[in-house]
Amino acid sequence: MNEPIKIDIWSDIACPWCYIGKRRLEAGLAETGVPVEIEYHSFELVPDMPVDYDGSHADFLSGHLGVTAEQVKEMNARVGGIAESVGLHYDFEHMHPANTVKAHQVLHLAKANGVQEAMKERLLAAYFLEGRNLADHAALANLAAEVGLDRDEVLRVLENDELVDAVRADQRLAARYGIRGVPFYVFAGKYGVSGAQESEVFAQVLRKVAEDG
Repeated sequence: MNEPIKIDIWSDIACPWCYIGKRRLEAGLAETGVPVEIEYHSFELVPDMPVDYDGSHADFLSGHLGVTAEQVKEMNARVGGIAESVGLHYDFEHMHPANTVKAHQVLHLAKANGVQEAMKERLLAAYFLEGRNLADHAALANLAAEVGLDRDEVLRVLENDELVDAVRADQRLAARYGIRGVPFYVFAGKYGVSGAQESEVFAQVLRKVAEDG
């Protein structure tokens, strides 16, 4: 098979399993060597998250999930351990809960400029590893500039919500597909995979799609 396999991925920047899934997919790709074309699509796990949320990550999870502080600690330890297994060192203490609709707009701008994959990786690292506020326009513009986007253009897009319609279109498509959680992967427009599966699962799907042509 010479043509790259298209992989459409619905995910959120503030989704710990989406970053883990990204690393596992990358491992599956490295194992198979199958050429792919990846496109990220917007999905907001907490669309009603306030932009100015000023509590801690633990406070947010406790309130959002209705669990105790001790339960949050146990959840973070479990997810953090899995993240470590794929080389990611989540810093839960310094994570900054944020509404992600602005970050999704940056991803759409990055797609238009051919740097979406680099932008996705930079945003995930900024959120989970560096404790950056991804609702802050200046922070997003600085991160975007690191992958080659024009900082002033990013600020203009964010100030005017120029790409919010593209974000909503992704979300409507997710609803039509019946996607209720992320990460969610669609291979070649016909094979759906839900969740941060092990790399072997991704490798099996890639081989199957490649064999089918």
